[in-house]
Amino acid sequence: MYDYVIVGAGSAGCVLANRLSEDPDVEVLLVEAGGSDANDLIDIPAAFSALFRTASDWDHATAPEPHANGRRIYLPRGKTLGGSSSLNAMIYMRGNPVDYDDWGAGWSYDELLPYFKRSEENERGESEFHGADGPLRVCDGRARSELSQAFVDSAVAAGHPANDDFNAGEQDGVGWYQLTQRDGKRGSCALSYLHPVSDRPNLTVEKHVHVLRVLMEGTRATGIAGVRLDEVLEFPASREVILCAGAYGSPQLLMLSGIGRREELEPLQIEPLVESPGVGLNLQDHPNAGVIHAVEEPISLFEALNPDNLARLMGEGQGPLTSNVAEVGGFIRTRDGLEGPDVQFHFAPAVFQHEGLIPGQEHGFAAGACVLKPQSRGYVGLVSPDPTAKPLIVHNYLDHPDDRASMIAGVRACMEIAATEPLARYASGPINVPASDSEDDILAHVAANLQTLYHPVGTCRMGTDDLAVVDPELRVHGVEGLRVIDASVMPTVTRGNTNAPTIAIAERAADLVRGRVPEPAAATVAA
Repeated sequence: MYDYVIVGAGSAGCVLANRLSEDPDVEVLLVEAGGSDANDLIDIPAAFSALFRTASDWDHATAPEPHANGRRIYLPRGKTLGGSSSLNAMIYMRGNPVDYDDWGAGWSYDELLPYFKRSEENERGESEFHGADGPLRVCDGRARSELSQAFVDSAVAAGHPANDDFNAGEQDGVGWYQLTQRDGKRGSCALSYLHPVSDRPNLTVEKHVHVLRVLMEGTRATGIAGVRLDEVLEFPASREVILCAGAYGSPQLLMLSGIGRREELEPLQIEPLVESPGVGLNLQDHPNAGVIHAVEEPISLFEALNPDNLARLMGEGQGPLTSNVAEVGGFIRTRDGLEGPDVQFHFAPAVFQHEGLIPGQEHGFAAGACVLKPQSRGYVGLVSPDPTAKPLIVHNYLDHPDDRASMIAGVRACMEIAATEPLARYASGPINVPASDSEDDILAHVAANLQTLYHPVGTCRMGTDDLAVVDPELRVHGVEGLRVIDASVMPTVTRGNTNAPTIAIAERAADLVRGRVPEPAAATVAA
C-alpha cells in the first residue's frame, strides 16, 4: 500500500516524487510507461531531435489539420524518466506575468514566483526574480554561435529591443535564452529532482508500466491498474492518485476511468462514473512556422555530431553539442493594444525542417515564429476502449483569425530580420521561405510547414465552472482522492516555453497536497 501513487515521471511527476517523499513516513510510488533515461542522446543537448520516434517518445500526431493542408502534425512527447524534459530544447521560460491573471486564486504570478525561485539554481545568482538554491540548474548557454548572435543583432537593427533576461518581469525583446543544463549537458527533471533522491527507502519507481485506468470505488480513487509486458498490475493508494501524464495522457486516463462525457463513454463500453463535460477540451498549443536559409560558411550545427565534439562535450562540457539548437529568440507584439507579446521567435543555427524528423543536409539557419496566445481550441478524445490505443488529438491550429494574423506578422518579421545585416550576409540562398511577403503566400507557406512548438496544455483545466475539470487545488471535481498535476491544468497557455511553468505548478501542488498552502486571503474574507 502506497500513500501516493503518481502516474507519469515527466517534469511534474519528478517534482512531486521528490517533494512528497521528503516526509519519511509517507510511501510514494512513481509509475512511468517508458524506461530509464540513461541514454547518451538524452544527455547531448544538440541531439534532441534524434530522440523523435524512438522508444523514448510517445510519437503522437494530430488528426488532419484543416489549416495545415490536412496534414497530420507530429507531436513528440517524452516516454522516459524526465518525460518531455528529457526530449525538449531546454529553454527556461516562465511566460509573461499577465499570463497568470485568469488562473484563479492562488495562481497569480506573484503567488507562483516563490515556487519558480524555489525550484531554481540560477548560475547568475539569487535576485528578486531568481533563486540559487533549488534543484533545477538554470544557466546561460555555452554554445554561442555567430549565426545566433547575428540574428540578435539583426533583430535589434530591425527595431526590436535587446533583452538579457526574459524572466525578470519584462518579456519583450530579443536575446539569448537561459537553459536547463548542467555542465553543458541536459538538466532534465529526472536528473534534477528524481535521481538525487532515488535512494530514499519510501520512494519506489516502477518503469515500463502502461497505466490502464484509475481504480475507483464509487467516486473515490483507490489506486491504478497497469500492465508491464503481459503482466497486469494494480497499485493501491491510501491517500491520493495523482495524474501527471500531460495534456494528452491525463484526459485520456480520466476518460478510460469513466470520468468524462456520458454520451462519448457509453458507445465505447466504458461505464460513466463521474460526469465531467470539460475533460479533453480547451486544448491549446503554440504553432510555429518560419524561414530557412542556406549558409556557405561551415559555421552551423551541420555535422556537429562527430567524435571530436562528442569527446569535448563529455570531457569538458563545452563545444557545439552543448547547443540547445534554439539558442536565441525573443518576443514581439505585432499590433497595437495587446497586453503582452503575441509572437515568439526561436532561431536555430541549423537547417531544422520537416518537423525535425529529417536531418538537414547542409549548413544553414532557421528562424521561426510561434503564436503565443492562440484563440483556437482543440480537444483530446478516445477512439477505442483499449487503453493502449493512442488518443484522438485535434489541435485546430490557426482556426481563429487572430491566430492567423499573428502568424502572418510573425513570419513576415522573420523574413525581415533574415534580410537585415548582419544576418543577411550569411544567407546564401533560400531553402524554405514564402514565395513573397503577401498574406496569401505566407499562409500557403505556413499551411505546408506549420509544426508544433511542443507546448500542449489545458485539457484538464482548473477552475470552478461547469467545464473545469479540477478545482483550484487541482482535485478532480466529483472525485475523492484524485488530482491532476501537469500542464493540462493550465486554463490558458503561457507566453513561452511551458516546462518552467509546469515545474512551478508541481512545486505549489506539492504544498497543496501536504496542506502547506494557506487559503488565499480573499477566500478567508469571503468565508
